[in-house]
Amino acid sequence: MFNYYFKLGVRSLRRNPALTALMVLTLAIGVAASVSTLTILHMMSGDPIPHKSDRLFVPIFDVAPVDNYKPGDKLRENQVSYPDVMNLLKSGQGIRRTGVYGVSAPIEPPRKDLPAFSGNGMAPTRDFFAMFDVPFLRGQAWSAQDDERGADVVVLSREIAERLFGESNPVGQRITMLGAPYTIVGVIDKWAPQPRYYRIVGGEQFGKGEDFFIPLSSAIRHEAQRNGGMNCSERAEPGYEGTLRSNCTWLQFWFETESSADRAALQQYIDSYAAEQRKLGRMKRAAPNGLFNVNEWMEERGVVGKDTKLSAWLAFGFLLLCLVNTIGLLLAKFSVRAAEVGIRRALGASRREIFRQFLIESAVVGLAGGVLGLILAFGALALLAMQGSEVAVVARMDMTMLAFTFVLSVLAAIVAGLLPTWRACQVTPALQLKSQ
Repeated sequence: MFNYYFKLGVRSLRRNPALTALMVLTLAIGVAASVSTLTILHMMSGDPIPHKSDRLFVPIFDVAPVDNYKPGDKLRENQVSYPDVMNLLKSGQGIRRTGVYGVSAPIEPPRKDLPAFSGNGMAPTRDFFAMFDVPFLRGQAWSAQDDERGADVVVLSREIAERLFGESNPVGQRITMLGAPYTIVGVIDKWAPQPRYYRIVGGEQFGKGEDFFIPLSSAIRHEAQRNGGMNCSERAEPGYEGTLRSNCTWLQFWFETESSADRAALQQYIDSYAAEQRKLGRMKRAAPNGLFNVNEWMEERGVVGKDTKLSAWLAFGFLLLCLVNTIGLLLAKFSVRAAEVGIRRALGASRREIFRQFLIESAVVGLAGGVLGLILAFGALALLAMQGSEVAVVARMDMTMLAFTFVLSVLAAIVAGLLPTWRACQVTPALQLKSQ
């Protein structure tokens, strides 16, 4: 019976083409507005590494002076200092640890026909790659010994490797960076998590991935200038060495634990570490120390802004307005079929059958609206992507949102069709037959 009613629903679309087109268009516009906005919200707020997001932690310490501090003030820091990074790397806490900061460096290709160009990269420790599941196309990460001695080795992105060496294997080749020859030890495959949760401080939260990765110790040895922000609550000593010894915060630190249950022990460690630092004259505020997992860190950093959430609510409000209009159009569509309903009731059709038939017809309208809404949503996302590179990477629809578009459209049409369908079932057969 469902197939029969579905065919009736398809045929009913041709009964009044103008009214049907208006219903489908109204529903499609509402669905497109809500889905395109929700797609961006979905891409921005989704868990970027769901299988271990509750095992990756960012520690934050308040290293500012006690001036104007009141107990209970919100933690203002979002990065850590170089001395804290070095101490935490040696702590042995968790199964992996990495400190990282952004760097920019001119890259000089080995080929003379290619000009030098500027690249944006990161300076982590080797644990970074395993910690964040970075896929390798060729080669591998540098060794622990490379970290210790500050070796001049580099891991390139696939894009940069192909730009410099084409399809050939570049592992073992050398390029000049920071005025020194760097040996290529690996090439990562396409990898650009959105948002860039591993470095959402001091860089674009959305966008393409890094061009290269060099050891943190190598970047420090070459005094590579940071590509990101720095917060100095106290005056640092002059020179690069002065910055390294200071309380200026400009690096990010990550722990990976064996399980989420290890969080309490990690929190206890960083609290004990902060207490030891206070004995050395640092962290004088004795403020609570922060420890955030991936999703908490994105919330703390406001990855999804209030404007984006408000836009989503406004889009759903617009969809509700479209549903109200669709209800009116369905009432008009079903009211002209009162005689048909009366004849069917007189021939023995129950109200339940009439209700089922008209509700399926409403679903058919929703399906047509979903197809048109999907087309309009793709167009809206394409227009949004033209606003900039950060928007472009999140203004794309995945399979989840593709399925959600049709489900939302059909459900919206069914909800809109409940009142008109109920009204159609109240037709009195005797009155309709007498009027014929």
